[in-house]
Order: sequence, then structure tokens, then C-alpha cells
Amino acid sequence: MLYEIKKKVTNEYDEIDWSAVNVADINQVAWGYDQPDVEPHAQLCYDKDYLYVRLYTKEKEIRAMEVGLHGMPCRDSCLEFFFAPMGDDRYFNIEFNPNCAMFLGFGTCPDTLFRLEKEIEPEKVMNPVAKRTKEGWEITYSVPFTMVKTFFPEFKPVSGTKMRANLYKCGDLTVKEHYFSWSPMPEKMTFHNPAAFGDMIFE
Repeated sequence: MLYEIKKKVTNEYDEIDWSAVNVADINQVAWGYDQPDVEPHAQLCYDKDYLYVRLYTKEKEIRAMEVGLHGMPCRDSCLEFFFAPMGDDRYFNIEFNPNCAMFLGFGTCPDTLFRLEKEIEPEKVMNPVAKRTKEGWEITYSVPFTMVKTFFPEFKPVSGTKMRANLYKCGDLTVKEHYFSWSPMPEKMTFHNPAAFGDMIFE
């Protein structure tokens, strides 16, 4: 899988013009679960300071019980972005539910993953905004490259830079449990496996 991360374009209101940004379909059904009535998608763009992320989904039966920065949004209707900036096994794990409940982790696998919320105050630097839509919900936020460079000083978000990533939609405790990915996942492989990530390249 390959996704091109476009440079940020703004409209007359100085807001990101998402109509100018490529759409990635999160439509690979994982682990043989029945497909519920959800249609998740993602868009990413960037400037010199931030990676901007928009995740949105059609979803009739939304679960949103978790709140705050220390819960487990994957239990609810959840949209996730995992990315390995240097293409190795070290990755960031970002999860949100419709309440902006967040999981922000860094590591190489679930056993080494540690949460970063206290270190970077994501509600201030990532500016997450969740909202309900006519057919479901969406979340937008920004990933500061200063955070990325804390762990990867050599990372350069410039044209031609490539990283590995995956995008997910899940719902552990939703009415109909479900798991989707953008880049296909082999059977028995968890979300937390960079071997299943696809390629993303900066325009």
C-alpha cells in the first residue's frame, strides 16, 4: 500500500482544504469478523511544523464511553493511526474515540509500549477535535514534528521522505465488534506489528 501525504492547502478561511487531500480507505476487514455498517477513511497532509490527520467514518451504532487522556478508546468506536517515522520497528500509536478520549503510545510492540500523554500534553499541542456527522463521526488533530524528532532526531519531513504506517478502525465493545485496516494485515497479526504497515511518502 502507498499513500502520498500532500502539502497543506488552506481555504479562504485559513482552514485546511481537505477536498485537496488524498483519501485512504480503511476497508481491509481483519481477522474474519463480520463487517458492520461502517465506512472509515483517512486523510493526511503536512507543513514544516505538523502532520495533520483527519479520520472519519460512517457508523450507525456509535459507542463512546471512555473519556480523558488515560482511558482505552479502543473499547469504543475508535479510529487509530500508527506510524514508524524511520521505517523500523519503533512506532507511535494514536487512538481516539468520539469523546476525544485518547491513547498516545510509543514502542516496538504492546509489551514495550508506553504512554506519552503526560510528557507532551496532547490536548494543547495536538489540538484534537471530534464531532458527530450525519452518518457517523470524525476526529482531526495535528502531530507536531518536534514530538517526532524527540525520538527520531534524524527525521526530516520533506518531499520524498518515506515512512511506514497503518490506519485502523475498531470497536472492542461496540454492538458489533469490528476491526479494519488500511494496509492489509495477515491473519493472527495484531495492529501492533510494523510488518503490516504500508508506505507513506511526503509530496
